[in-house]
Amino acid sequence: MILQSSFRLKAAAKVLAAFILALVVVPTAAAQALSVLPVNIFLSSGQMSTSLTVTNTGSSETAIQIRAYAWSQKDGDDPLTATDDVLLSPPLVKIGPSASQVIRLILRKTPQGQEATYRILIDQIPPPGEPGVVHVVLRLSIPIFAKPAVRCLPDVKFHIENDGGQFYLVAMNSGKLHEVIRDVVLTTDDGVTLKAESKSLPYILPGATRRWHIVAPDAKPFQADTLRLTAKMSAGAIDQKVRLVAGH
Repeated sequence: MILQSSFRLKAAAKVLAAFILALVVVPTAAAQALSVLPVNIFLSSGQMSTSLTVTNTGSSETAIQIRAYAWSQKDGDDPLTATDDVLLSPPLVKIGPSASQVIRLILRKTPQGQEATYRILIDQIPPPGEPGVVHVVLRLSIPIFAKPAVRCLPDVKFHIENDGGQFYLVAMNSGKLHEVIRDVVLTTDDGVTLKAESKSLPYILPGATRRWHIVAPDAKPFQADTLRLTAKMSAGAIDQKVRLVAGH
């Protein structure tokens, strides 16, 4: 009996030691918080500079890197390309807890003919490694819309496409200014509401095309030459009929 009790005590001690060791080696996630104002940057005709404010809402100092990219849209993606058109100062900075930093933005190239679009990426730089601590860093993406000297407007047209048996709502912006499209709802003539799914941002840039995958309830196929489209755009709400065009 004494031997059995001793064995049980040793086994329990090993389990307790393993549990304590797990507590020591399991990484702890340490997140730091940032906020930015404004969240969208609009440069009017002839305006070549502005600023944004980054605030560290965390409890410890953090370092950030700020970079600018040209922003376009192609094949449903939003590629970013390194550019010298936008100067940011300072591009690298440390911000104390509950402190703010003003970032100066200078546009070095005047938009020609149509709106120029860029994005600022603000990346947290993780602090030096600490044993057992995994730092969760943030990336913020801020859009920049710079108007040219000439007056320009968006010009968005919608249609439905059948692409190999899959139906899509397609928006084409042939204008010179971006548009924002939200809360898209499609309805058949007999009142059935269809889902319009998209992983893209709500923006459609000048000369760009956006697509929403149309999904009927229970994934059942639907037959319709036209659908009713309701959505919200910069100019206000829209409610119109959208026609099916020849597919692929």
